[in-house]
Amino acid sequence: MSADHRSAGGRPRAFDEARALDAAIDVFWRLGYEGASLTELTQAMGINKPSLYAVFGSKEKLFVRALERYGLSYREHLDAVLAKSTTYEVIESYLRSIAESSTQAGVPGCLSIQGGLSCAPKNAHIPQLLAEYRQGLEDAVAKALAKTTDASTHDIDTAALAGYAVTMGQGLAVHAAAGVEQSRLDVVVDVALAGLTSLLGAQPVTGVNGNPGTN
Repeated sequence: MSADHRSAGGRPRAFDEARALDAAIDVFWRLGYEGASLTELTQAMGINKPSLYAVFGSKEKLFVRALERYGLSYREHLDAVLAKSTTYEVIESYLRSIAESSTQAGVPGCLSIQGGLSCAPKNAHIPQLLAEYRQGLEDAVAKALAKTTDASTHDIDTAALAGYAVTMGQGLAVHAAAGVEQSRLDVVVDVALAGLTSLLGAQPVTGVNGNPGTN
C-alpha cells in the first residue's frame, strides 16, 4: 500500500492490521528485534512511519502486538499437538512438531528465540518478554502432562519435564535457524525420547520413519 494512500490522521485507507502484523512478524523473525529497522518494517507492512506510529505507537509496541498474534496462532496449533493420552506421547508430539515446523519453507527457527537472541542493555526487556512467552509454553506443556493417563503412575514433576521439553525445543529451533535439516533434528529427538523412555521405565519405542529409538 502506498504511503500516499492514507487518511488525515496518518492511518492508511483500507488498512489491514492483521496482514500488517503478519508482515511485521516475518521481519522480526528473520532479523530479530534490534535488526528490524523501521524502514524494513514499514516496507514489509506497506505503510509509512507516521502510520506505524499512529496505529501501533512505537516499534516496541508493534513487537508486542506481533508476538501476541504469533502466540495466539501458535497456541491453536500447540493445543492440538499436546492433545495426547500419555506422558511419552505428549513430549514426542511436541518435539516432533518443532523439528518439522522449524524447518519448513520460509523463516526457519522460532520467533521467541530469533526475536531477541542478542539485545543491547536499552532493550533488555525484549529478551525478558520472550522468556515470559516461553514460560507460557512450559505452562501449557505441564498442564497437558498433568492430564495424561499415566501422570500419577510415573510420579513425575510435570513442571520440570515441561521445562526439559521446551528447552529441547528451543535447541531444535536454534539448529533449524542455522540450516540443520529436519532429518538431523529427528535423530536428536530420537535420542531425547530414548532418555524419556528410560525415565518412564517403558519399553523401547519406534523412532521417526519407523527406525528403532536409541537405547
